[in-house]
Amino acid sequence: MTTRQGYTGLQNLISRNRRKEKIGTYAVCSAHPSVLDAAIQQALEDGSTLHVESTSSQVNQLGGYTGQTPSQFAHFVHSAAQRAGLSSQQVLLGGDHLGPFPWRNEPANSALEKARELVRTCVLAGYKKIHLDTSMACADDSGPGLDEHVIATRAALLCDAAERACNELPSGSPQLLYVIGSEVPAPGGESEPGAPPAITPIENVNRTLEVFKKAFTERGLSATWDRVVGLVVQPGVEFGEDLVFNYDRSKTRSLSSALPAHPYLVYEAHSTDYQPALALDEMVEDHFAILKVGPWLTFAYREAMVALSAIERELLARKQSFRLSQVREALDAAMVANPTYWRSYYHGDEDAMRLSRAYSYSDRCRYYWHEASVQKEIQCLLSNLSTVALPLSLISQYLSSEYEAVRNGQLQLEPEQMILHHIRIVLRTYGKACGVREREGQQ
Repeated sequence: MTTRQGYTGLQNLISRNRRKEKIGTYAVCSAHPSVLDAAIQQALEDGSTLHVESTSSQVNQLGGYTGQTPSQFAHFVHSAAQRAGLSSQQVLLGGDHLGPFPWRNEPANSALEKARELVRTCVLAGYKKIHLDTSMACADDSGPGLDEHVIATRAALLCDAAERACNELPSGSPQLLYVIGSEVPAPGGESEPGAPPAITPIENVNRTLEVFKKAFTERGLSATWDRVVGLVVQPGVEFGEDLVFNYDRSKTRSLSSALPAHPYLVYEAHSTDYQPALALDEMVEDHFAILKVGPWLTFAYREAMVALSAIERELLARKQSFRLSQVREALDAAMVANPTYWRSYYHGDEDAMRLSRAYSYSDRCRYYWHEASVQKEIQCLLSNLSTVALPLSLISQYLSSEYEAVRNGQLQLEPEQMILHHIRIVLRTYGKACGVREREGQQ
């Protein structure tokens, strides 16, 4: 009989948060190489765990939109971490929105079978934190909103697949930790403008836990219930094309006090991107102790790339020996050629959609950075900038935070390092809210 150990780092963190310590964790939900490099650097600086999650659309057994399977993604993250000096014990891989979402246009049986295989491949690849998301309707479901019992039954089906896969791992491998919920925000933010999302009523928390526990028990998964560490609810935070709904703790007081004594869990907050630093602080204090961030990180990457493109033009536009890069143009051309990932998110006339494709909070351009035509222009940009001296006064104009860091001796005057620094501004905001230094120093 194999023996299993829990992932004690995250469980200890949750215990401390439930004891009213200002402790949390942020999950980097991105497969972008520069975002991951920035997250690794930040984990090294903080001495913290690198918590990375991939969604079912980004990474799956068919490749996802990144072209990576779970094993390939896990290898990529661990290899990058190891090269930077971060040990595998400091890396926590998780699966976000694992379920039938990528196949929701298929009948439920087909979509769920693929979702089971997705969960299995994630576990075998070393993912330890599994967000079970079966909240979406499939092609043959009766309506857009699923009954909670159906959601829970399907989640238990996926949990069973995960546990079976875990049993195939070597003896002593950590047990899996789970996140559940039926009021799950849409992956990637809202697609329609409107009023702030309704906050989950307190009675829904108790009902959801009861329904899921019953579904787990009926499938013979009672032993896994103690390893449900997170519940996804709606705390009223969201972002869309050109708006952000900020956290208002006065409206979530009942939620904060509604967590049960058993299992010992916290809330997992999705769509926390672009929240003010104070709001993130308050969320962690109010037991929204697992903060998801993704689009804000690639939004910061895009900001840096656009700024560097402007610097390139200032320096090289009149030098005939250089071909100026066309990063923005290539990115927009790739989006127009394949509107799959942005069409339903952006609204208005063509000029409005052009601006949204480049600057929207929804950041749907993150789906296109890996395109070969875009990568070619990025390499041209970085190559051009590497051949000339970068005036600090020009850096001040377009990248003021990086200018300050260079002047203070905290950052090298190199384009790649300035890009990572810009992303890490966001990561530091999350780290401060989660109290990473206090967490790592007291476990």
